[in-house]
Amino acid sequence: MSPITVAAVSANFSRDLDQNYALIEQTIAEARARGVQFVAFPEASIGGYLSSLGNHGDTVATTKRSLPPAVRLDGPEIRRVQELAGDMLVAIGFCELGDDGETRYNAAVCLDGGQVYGSYRKVHQPLGEHMSYAAGDSYAAFDTPLARVGLQICYDKAFPEAARMLALDGAEVIVSLSAWPAARTATAEDLQEDRWTYRHNTFDVARALDNQVFWMASNQSGTFGSLRYVGNAKVVDPGGNVLANTFLDSGLAVAEIDIAETFRGMRGGMFHLRDRRPDLYGPVSESDSASVTGWQELAHA
Repeated sequence: MSPITVAAVSANFSRDLDQNYALIEQTIAEARARGVQFVAFPEASIGGYLSSLGNHGDTVATTKRSLPPAVRLDGPEIRRVQELAGDMLVAIGFCELGDDGETRYNAAVCLDGGQVYGSYRKVHQPLGEHMSYAAGDSYAAFDTPLARVGLQICYDKAFPEAARMLALDGAEVIVSLSAWPAARTATAEDLQEDRWTYRHNTFDVARALDNQVFWMASNQSGTFGSLRYVGNAKVVDPGGNVLANTFLDSGLAVAEIDIAETFRGMRGGMFHLRDRRPDLYGPVSESDSASVTGWQELAHA
């Protein structure tokens, strides 16, 4: 396997689909000019994310939130991205319309001009997101011409089990697509020093290092509704080293990665997936464990 050039995108996407597609086209053109073969766009690149977070007493039926357009995985909106992608591998986030024509999912897809290789529906939902989207229920990696890839979205990165599931399914590259905002209270004057920026960056490095995989973290930038995004799109290697980062700016974090050679070097000694002790990890997957129950009681006290 030869080295490949990858890029994670930091950019702002809104409800204006024409504007979104123009930005997607422009970004792909820039990436192509820089030799990129695999580009990861943010969560909700087609139609934008929610305008606010938090449960405001809404229900799914009564929410007043500004919602992104819901599109089908096999619909014209995704085909338009394929037309723009051509021979480039693209991961991109969107709001998926379920088979029942009503249920909405916060979703991502990986494709090129000729094929859809895999898709994913966000499993972990923060701060009332369940009022706007149904949750996904699975993690699975898939093969592409460049690498075996896994997808996850935003809050998923806070859960080590999510990335571990993909790594155990053979993912060599995990793409974490986000619309990750700054803290809602006590926001730092320098957004790069904000506590939620810190969490975003720390999770990216930790999950790459936990699983000794390449990690492509895209994110929205700028503002939308009440949310101010922290950017910091990046590429991280299996040793937890940040190879490229946009910081707060919009743009591309571009890096050349050599999967086979890096895996030989970084997994040749301490190989985390091999050295696990799953016979001792039972409580990790027990939803009714005493520690979880105790914290739930404290949270609702």
